[in-house]
Amino acid sequence: MDDQQLLRYSRHILLDEIDIEGQTRLLQGHALVIGAGGLGSPAAMYLASAGVGHITLVDHDTVDLTNLQRQIMHTTARVGQPKVDSGREALQQINPGVQVTALAERVEGERLQALVADADVVLDCSDNFATRHAVNHACVAAGVPLVSGAAIRFDGQVSVFDSRQEKAPCYACLFPPEREFEEVQCSTMGVFSPLVGIIGTMQAAEAIKLLAGIGRSLAGRLLLLDAREMEWTSITVGRDHQCPVCAQRHD
Repeated sequence: MDDQQLLRYSRHILLDEIDIEGQTRLLQGHALVIGAGGLGSPAAMYLASAGVGHITLVDHDTVDLTNLQRQIMHTTARVGQPKVDSGREALQQINPGVQVTALAERVEGERLQALVADADVVLDCSDNFATRHAVNHACVAAGVPLVSGAAIRFDGQVSVFDSRQEKAPCYACLFPPEREFEEVQCSTMGVFSPLVGIIGTMQAAEAIKLLAGIGRSLAGRLLLLDAREMEWTSITVGRDHQCPVCAQRHD
């Protein structure tokens, strides 16, 4: 690190758990953020401010006026722009030393697998089960930890799915792909503005811990937030040894 970096990241370096070694890991790290909306905005902004060296933003959508109530990475002046371009501008204003790759596309199949395999950590900030299952499948196949978040109305959830750990579940262990879940979206159900900030920031915290090699991740635990009462519930979740996605990885 040069003198400017030492100054910029000094508050991290002062933490014994991070220090120079952990901050160096962050600078060398690559985070893939799927979704540049409500969750992806605070998540990516904190990754950039923390000095994660390479951030890849993936989102096929454009900035809409209705997004601005909660998607803090975007501005009124950037309505109509691709979200990833708006996001890249915001992140580079926060930290010009971070490399930001903006992919304005809907990734799937081999393309998704290649992007995941190239990352050190993946943050799923999407808003639908199909994408979450596809990202989870790619993460299990590549052995890359996944930080998953979701938020709707006043309810949020966050967890880590780390298939590198033998006893840790994957997303499909918790939400089996063959089971039908009600698909609800912000456009029809609404969402409490600060909720996505809380969950997205926690996703960034978990990703930073994983990259820096510090603390205990949320692998094997699901945190649920009721923002009406501001109450957290922690649920222990285990591997499904019959899981169609991860069962053969360790068994």
